[in-house]
Amino acid sequence: MQLKVGNRVEVESESTEQRPRTGVIEEVVREAPSPRYRIRWDDGHESIYTPAAGALRRAGASKKA
Repeated sequence: MQLKVGNRVEVESESTEQRPRTGVIEEVVREAPSPRYRIRWDDGHESIYTPAAGALRRAGASKKA
């Protein structure tokens, strides 16, 4: 899956007691095979995220914040 700047993404929670985390990709720091993304999360925080297999997926319509 090729993700781009502006894509909304969802990350599965590590716990069944927490909801998935959603945000917008602000930068593709490194491309495949070991991608890294700078993501601005919906809670206002921002982080560099390296997804584990199957942990990150596109969440819907692309939107640039």
